[in-house]
Amino acid sequence: MRKFFGWVFRGLDGLRKILHLLLLLVIFGFVVGALSGSIPKLPNDAALVLKPEGEIVEQPSADPFELALAEARGMGGGETTLRDLTDAIDAARDDKRIKTLVIDFNAMTGAGQPTLDEFARSVTAFRKSGKKVVAISAFGYSRDTYYVAAHADEIYMDPKGLLILEGYERYRNYYKSALDKLGIDVNVFRVGTFKSAVEPFIRDDMSSEDREASQRFVNSLWESYLVAVGKARNLEPAAIRGYVDNFSPTVKAAKGDSAKVALDAKLVTALKTPLEIEKRIIELSSKDEDKESYNGVGLKDYLRIVRAEDKVSKHPDARIAVIIGSGEIVDGSGDGGVIASDSMIKLIRKARLDDDIKALVLRIDSPGGSAFASEQIYREINAFKATKRPVIVSMGDLAASGGYYIAAPADEIWASPATITGSIGIFGLFPTAPRTFEKLGIGVDGVGTTPLSGELRLDRPVGEAAAMLLQANIERGYEDFLALVAKGRSKTRGEIDAIAQGRVWSGRDALERGLVDKLGSLDDAVASAAKRAGLEEGKFERDYLEPEKSFAQELVTNFQVKTAALMLEALDVDSFGGFALAAVGVDAPTRVALQSARRDFGPIERSVLRFNRLAVADQLYAHCFCTPY
Repeated sequence: MRKFFGWVFRGLDGLRKILHLLLLLVIFGFVVGALSGSIPKLPNDAALVLKPEGEIVEQPSADPFELALAEARGMGGGETTLRDLTDAIDAARDDKRIKTLVIDFNAMTGAGQPTLDEFARSVTAFRKSGKKVVAISAFGYSRDTYYVAAHADEIYMDPKGLLILEGYERYRNYYKSALDKLGIDVNVFRVGTFKSAVEPFIRDDMSSEDREASQRFVNSLWESYLVAVGKARNLEPAAIRGYVDNFSPTVKAAKGDSAKVALDAKLVTALKTPLEIEKRIIELSSKDEDKESYNGVGLKDYLRIVRAEDKVSKHPDARIAVIIGSGEIVDGSGDGGVIASDSMIKLIRKARLDDDIKALVLRIDSPGGSAFASEQIYREINAFKATKRPVIVSMGDLAASGGYYIAAPADEIWASPATITGSIGIFGLFPTAPRTFEKLGIGVDGVGTTPLSGELRLDRPVGEAAAMLLQANIERGYEDFLALVAKGRSKTRGEIDAIAQGRVWSGRDALERGLVDKLGSLDDAVASAAKRAGLEEGKFERDYLEPEKSFAQELVTNFQVKTAALMLEALDVDSFGGFALAAVGVDAPTRVALQSARRDFGPIERSVLRFNRLAVADQLYAHCFCTPY
């Protein structure tokens, strides 16, 4: 009897486990289904509506949950990837279901000029299909949003909006006096008259060399901006310059009506309220009778549709690998926002070992970083080159210092006229705080066995032997840098040294000096790679290589995004990506001022974090702190 009940018990326990497993599978299926969502329907005669959120970037710099929640901050703290925007626009160009393209700039904060130019190129290509592009903004346009908006067929702004083109600047915070008050000495070892990356820690103002180089490249950026916007609006660059230079007195003469000033300058097509704009878009696309609005599809939904359709399409076997490297160069592995050497090497090696990949295009948007990590990536690029397949570099907003280091071995380097590049130089930074210990009444004394004993301690000054050793290493690093650039550019060491010394150049200036080969976009670089590989147009596929995520990682990411979206909905975030700013009386000029304040305080936070990263033992850096705002 006991044996019988034992069998019954084991049978029931087994049945319980099976039912438990089935229940978990059912729950799991519901969770996956809820998180992944179904492919949305795309109405006919629809408008593709793009609402870029925050900064336009090459790669996300934060996890999806943080980016989604950033929308709730109300100042466009999120990010939108350039590739998502251009992929959607390029697909819509030949999509018969899409009748017009609408770009809503209310929540976009900006990007580097080369990134904006890539965005604008896609817009221009879309217009060539014969379909209309409409740019809209309730609050108005800034320098960066207007760069893209200028390429639209029709530009609309609210009668209460503001179109302000503030030009380019390069102001930095300097910390020497603050560090002196804290009793911290920053010991710097560097090569290069123009290597100004360390100046904020050893000066209270800009050096004359940095001022000269900075003024040159911000002037170059501004000239490029005026030419591009003038061409897009069929205006002379001088007319745009006049609008900017005389903006304040002109608005004053117009009794504060800045929107009318923009209209009179022919920078916008018309001043329209949101309802009037809605009616215009209905005319260009079609009406959704249920919603009493136009038929439209957003960026995320449209990408899900076209990428799902693309997966079932037939693709050619030959591929050109495109690897995006965005952010500071760091050692080890890492997620978005940095170029982690181990992660980047894995991607390049994956391309090298795939015989179907006929060429490699490396898209670089980086100020540099760890010299050691840059060297590891450089070696892996050379390993790909050894397979006799082309390596082409396309520079984004910034490819300087370590960013140029990894570009140097390429068969061909493409840049935008406004790319910031060069800054060929090396530095090391070692903070000490003996004065802080003295202020606290803490003495430091002892003995050692060698000239280097105790020379690199936080509580003692850097000794003569240690300083000599560190400077010698820096000088060796600089010579190595010159040698690899000279080899890659087919120039002598002296020729490179004359344009190196840590100096920053715009893409146009770099072309004149042989640091880059051609000016153009990522598409131009891919086309050149195909030509070098002997591939005909339409006979190859562009393959973006990215770090692979496991199924569990994808599930967690989707869960985070969905959770963030629910939180935003609960917080009642308005359609402009902020907390009903208009409802509490925040007008367009105030919003612009708030955005500027957010931008101005951001560099302080970044400088502190960067100082923490740089103050690492046994590290040399090829880094350029040269981003203009």
